[in-house]
Amino acid sequence: MEHQIYLFGLNHKTAGVDVREAFALGDRPKLGELLVRGDARLREALVLSTCNRVEVVVADAPGRDVRPVVLDAWAEYCGQDQAALAPHLYEHQGLDAVEHLFCVASGLDSLVLGEPQILGQLKAAYRHAVSCNTAGVITNRLCHKAFSVAKKVRTATGIGASAVSISYAAVELAKRIFGEMAGKKAMLVGAGEMAELAALHLLNAGVSEILVANRTYARAEELAARFKGRPVAFEEFASRLPEVDIVISSTGAPHVILKARDMRGVLKARKHKPMFFIDIAVPRDIDPDVNSLDNVYLYDIDDLQEVVEENLAQRREEAARARDIIRLQVERFGEWLKSLDVKPTIVDLLQTGEDIARRELHKTLRRLGPDVSDETRRAIETLSLSISHKLLHEPIVFLKRRAREEKGDRFIDLTRRMYNLDREQTPDDAHADRKPPLGGEKTPNPDATDTSE
Repeated sequence: MEHQIYLFGLNHKTAGVDVREAFALGDRPKLGELLVRGDARLREALVLSTCNRVEVVVADAPGRDVRPVVLDAWAEYCGQDQAALAPHLYEHQGLDAVEHLFCVASGLDSLVLGEPQILGQLKAAYRHAVSCNTAGVITNRLCHKAFSVAKKVRTATGIGASAVSISYAAVELAKRIFGEMAGKKAMLVGAGEMAELAALHLLNAGVSEILVANRTYARAEELAARFKGRPVAFEEFASRLPEVDIVISSTGAPHVILKARDMRGVLKARKHKPMFFIDIAVPRDIDPDVNSLDNVYLYDIDDLQEVVEENLAQRREEAARARDIIRLQVERFGEWLKSLDVKPTIVDLLQTGEDIARRELHKTLRRLGPDVSDETRRAIETLSLSISHKLLHEPIVFLKRRAREEKGDRFIDLTRRMYNLDREQTPDDAHADRKPPLGGEKTPNPDATDTSE
């Protein structure tokens, strides 16, 4: 019994936002169900739909032209013409599809290299496929292996270690200056998007409070409520500076709003404790001379961009190491896929039985001592192997019979797992929280990490 995997998709590299919006499938896409129920050639389907990508993975017997089936259903589902979809599409088949999905799960194909959010989105897509009964043996294994590979990449490389967004880079710089962020206070001057993101990152890092100053006081109140902070009248922000350790400024003012001479009284009131300024405004809000003052650290948008570029270069180096990990895991997945044919499973089953029989034979002969005759040794060996073969006879007959059925691969996969023919190390909680997919087979929790190999 042979199997094939197909992947069709479009993403930020192949399609503009207008095309991605037109062919987006939503948080709970029904396309996978429509494909499996509408065409007997497609036994499994998984749909991943995010703001930057839409991907459809189907498992099917080889020799089938599934492309028109998937594209027609996708376009019809979105109320669009297939001709508008096809030019933006990328396609992968077999182990190329497996490698692509492993790269996606590991953040190597994301808009921001190494970002971790896509892994959670893939897990959500898998949970949906399980709940809709479109995740079968291949999809289950493929997704859990993708989760496992992503974890290996995260732990074995530094792909996600460096800040690669302006707002997050600002927070990482603040950590270098203050070390522990707990108990520190910040002020947001203006309401720019990057400043807001930086404020959110600061809260996540442990900042105790955020003050918000804006020319429109109602807007300051709105943002302060979001950050669980305090609004400040824009005219008063300078007088409140002694209270804060970190200032994020993005007002859009046509001139500097804070000069070096204004800071002398602030520093004296703070007893010269360190202050960190992030000036994300263009033109700049803060006089560059402020950086010349003792215990004052000022970074503007160019400084932060430089940090981001350095970190991106580091991530690219780590991505090369990540791809080596992925290639190895793709090979192993390919070996498993081949094992779904009944013949190698029977061979592995018999070999496992014989290995166990020979190990127990060796222990027995060692206990009997050196006086055992060769004839007795041969008789005990024949007995051991005969028992092994007879015990496995009925399971093998059952497998051969079931392998001819449409869903025989489920019994093959179950046999391989039951006898651990792939030599996997299974955690104690691997089978907790399981839901029944196609055919009633129970499926591992998609949030549990596969610890095989």
